[in-house]
Amino acid sequence: MPDYVVVRDIAAPIETAWALLADVQRWPETTASMTSLTPLDRGPLGEGSRVVVVQPKLAPATMVVTLWQPPRRFVWRNQSRLVRMTADHLLETTAAGCRVTLTMSIAGPLMGLVSLFWSGLIVRYMTMEAEGLKAHAERRHGGAV
Repeated sequence: MPDYVVVRDIAAPIETAWALLADVQRWPETTASMTSLTPLDRGPLGEGSRVVVVQPKLAPATMVVTLWQPPRRFVWRNQSRLVRMTADHLLETTAAGCRVTLTMSIAGPLMGLVSLFWSGLIVRYMTMEAEGLKAHAERRHGGAV
């Protein structure tokens, strides 16, 4: 199962980063890797929530939240018969603020083809998302913890 990992240190408290991370509908404001995120369920995001994610150059994907642990972590998954993508969003407290670790795992019969053709785009989008979270959390916090 190929895993892609992007890590960034953020000079802001974990609560500030979590507020941005958990507000998925506003991700397009923090990263150009997201066109829109539309919840399919009422109420706040949490385990079992479904969100349609639209990204440039990719088909829309319905992501289902499989783990929700505020203010530290959430995991969501998109699954078809041929490929399963799992995205993990982890925040950890550090001496200077917090650290975000984004991990994308791909499994299923088409994982080799997805990895072959989309690895560069996956890493680029994950990097854009981590950098956007970092920039907006630090701006919101004022750059100092």
